[in-house]
Amino acid sequence: MQEDIIIQISNRLKEIRKERNITLQELAEKAGITKSMLSQVENSRTIPSLNVLLNLIKGLEVDLNEFFKNINLQSGNKVIFKKKSVYQHFEKENAEGFFYQRMFTATFQDYHLDFVLLRITPNAHRQAVVTQAFEFKYLLQGKLRYAIGEDIYDMEPGDSLFFDATEWHNPINIGTEDALLLVVYFFLPKG
Repeated sequence: MQEDIIIQISNRLKEIRKERNITLQELAEKAGITKSMLSQVENSRTIPSLNVLLNLIKGLEVDLNEFFKNINLQSGNKVIFKKKSVYQHFEKENAEGFFYQRMFTATFQDYHLDFVLLRITPNAHRQAVVTQAFEFKYLLQGKLRYAIGEDIYDMEPGDSLFFDATEWHNPINIGTEDALLLVVYFFLPKG
């Protein structure tokens, strides 16, 4: 297992785009993809094809060597330890009251894994979403009503879900305190 370069690439795309004051919409148009797709790539919710990645780098007008110069390809550690202070906060479009904190990401036997803490406030709201992955959810605190397709699951601390996230899904905080979920995304290999 190695620390995944997908997060490094996603972060690098976002960093350069913001440094150059390019909007999501502008870069998406240059790369020939949707703004939503670019947002998913920047937040490591989807893995871009090589063609899309190259179009994004071209759209940023940055040299390939320059883009990849600080991407760490080192591997070999059997244990990866991370302090809470290095967890990465990230946002998703149109999600108010949803606070994501990436704890760890890796590729293991062709599967991209993403471990995230998700805090959902009592008045949080967003539209239902789909993700090109399987998802595992473990409720650490609070109360949630989780809609997956046509089904509804009421969750209390200690409850868990595992599902095909290509179905429309959405959690709703039905409690009076923040809900805290451990989320593991299992992104499927391309092809």
